[in-house]
Amino acid sequence: MRTTSDPAGWTRRAFLRVTGQGTLALWTTNALGIERRLWESAAPAGTLAPGTIPKFVTDLVIPPAMPRSGPDAYRIAMRQFAQQLLPPPLPPTTVWGYGSATDPATFHSPACTIEVAAGTPVTVTWINGLVDERGHFLPHLLAVDPTLHWANPPGGEHGRDTRPVFTSTPGRYTGPVPIVTHVHGMAQALDWSDGYAEAWYLPDATDIPAGYAETGRWYEFFRQKGRGDWGRGRATFLYPNSQRPSTAWYHDHTLGITRVNVYAGGAGFYLVRSTDPREHPTDSATGGAAVLPGPAPQLDDAPGTRYHEIPLAIQDRSFGRDGALFYPDARASFDDFAGPYTPASDVPPIWHPEFFGDCMMVNGRTWPRLDVEPRRYRFRLLNGCQARTLILAPSDARVEMWQVGSEGGFLAQPVRLGRIVLAPAERADVIVDFARVPAGQRVTLRNLGPDGPFAGADFKPADPKGTGLVMQFRVRAAPAGFEDPTTPPARLRMPAIEALPAPVRTRPLALLEHMAEPPARPVPAELRLGTFDPVAGAPDGIVGRTWAEPVTENPGIGDVEDWEFYNFTMDSHPMHLHEVFFQVVNRQPLDRITGRPIRAPRAPEPWEAGWKDTVTCHPGEVTRVRMRFTNSGQFVWHCHIVEHEDNEMMRPFRIGPVQPGQPADVGH
Repeated sequence: MRTTSDPAGWTRRAFLRVTGQGTLALWTTNALGIERRLWESAAPAGTLAPGTIPKFVTDLVIPPAMPRSGPDAYRIAMRQFAQQLLPPPLPPTTVWGYGSATDPATFHSPACTIEVAAGTPVTVTWINGLVDERGHFLPHLLAVDPTLHWANPPGGEHGRDTRPVFTSTPGRYTGPVPIVTHVHGMAQALDWSDGYAEAWYLPDATDIPAGYAETGRWYEFFRQKGRGDWGRGRATFLYPNSQRPSTAWYHDHTLGITRVNVYAGGAGFYLVRSTDPREHPTDSATGGAAVLPGPAPQLDDAPGTRYHEIPLAIQDRSFGRDGALFYPDARASFDDFAGPYTPASDVPPIWHPEFFGDCMMVNGRTWPRLDVEPRRYRFRLLNGCQARTLILAPSDARVEMWQVGSEGGFLAQPVRLGRIVLAPAERADVIVDFARVPAGQRVTLRNLGPDGPFAGADFKPADPKGTGLVMQFRVRAAPAGFEDPTTPPARLRMPAIEALPAPVRTRPLALLEHMAEPPARPVPAELRLGTFDPVAGAPDGIVGRTWAEPVTENPGIGDVEDWEFYNFTMDSHPMHLHEVFFQVVNRQPLDRITGRPIRAPRAPEPWEAGWKDTVTCHPGEVTRVRMRFTNSGQFVWHCHIVEHEDNEMMRPFRIGPVQPGQPADVGH
């Protein structure tokens, strides 16, 4: 892995503070010491110690294909159920997850994989099924902080999607839970099908409290634009599947509670496939179509089918001794900040700036194992962690890893890697070759990333006996006479990557950390996005903005733009745009005083040479991406550290003009 140098003098102890007026100042804190105490200390009292959990004793779950409800249509619900995340005899865990609304056996976390054909649109009716057997709403499994700018159903029609005002510090929200599903990596979706954060809806429960808003501000506007089955507790989205073959995923995206809805289990893969030979690799030795490892799970597979293309969703979690999911319910457990909280300060009483679980989970099981043959496999990797950057490497140097694709499909050329770096929400399409590993050997997939915030360099690797382990491969003997029929990765000739024209405009944007105002001590209160004028420099050229402020990014239909992410925080941020794929242009260090670019830019990493929807932006650098905007409508861009996006590090953007009748983007 190539790490980021620090020519501009950025350190983990120095960061820029954005005030309510958008001005900045350089601060020195004990943030580094706090972080080390957090992820090197013992687990919180009452939690299950990861050292007591057996590792590599349960088989990997390979998610099957999601059943359809009709031709090119799905009805998918989110429900609550028990699942064996921990190895028996440890208890099962209550989770949330998606499944076919007509088949209870399909519910799992992560969910069944949606398999679609490129160029063939499908509809999905997403159902909020978070009710019990009596039809009463189910409260959240985890602590919801009601002081953030969030969906806020208790606020009613006028107070929904706001930051509520309190006269005393409130406890956790215990009402019905809103959801709205986003297919992350679906390009050119119409805005009413994108899973906009203010288009949420409550379940169709019999006991919704009087005065509660049952939908978000944008739900009705999108319902009128949309088609299909919309109604109480549900919405129907249309997905064009017009992109290249690619690895997408779906997850909840409700304003202010994405972190807890996804942590509870709501996620799954969405794979776009194509039969067009122009969109597939060829074999440079033969000139014919390349053969990639397969098969992958399909509907009506015969029992016992062995799969050689497997999606791997890697997540970090923590557990209580009773097997329940553990997620912090008090801010003090992050940095010992004991108050004052809202309303006496701007520090939320429950929200954590970042969370790192102490157990690694793959496809819904902690530290699983997978029997493999001495041949090539294709793994679709997803970093589904809350805030953790993964650096994945096999324990045996005889294992070859080749990355052939990223979020937007195949790379310009295959890249052989010793380590694979994935920030939260990033995906990697990887061919792993076990051919040189003798039968009977065991290979561990390790995580060399930190047990805390990632900044590109200068970190301590994860606990080698816990979060430094991901899963285990057990190599078994190949059948007599077996020869791997797949194309060696070095011979893959990849489909061409379209070169975008020069941008019609460049948008300098700022990534900011807002520290608490007095009387609180300067601890993180929220993260923000904003605009930056490099000519004026920092701090004068920086304007921090919140979710509720008017849209400032408004590209025209068909425009090609460069977006520049100036990172003025201590951490690397995985920045994600809805609706579009982009190409990484370059990265450049910043002057630590003015924030202006200095020295020569450096090219993207080899594994970034393709289309992406999420890019890692390191501290003290500007990261540039280029994209073309096609469909008009209202979308969002945000950091995919989910604790960050839930507390102001998300902004709306609009392609084209304001739509007649759309909700106002000010004053809420």
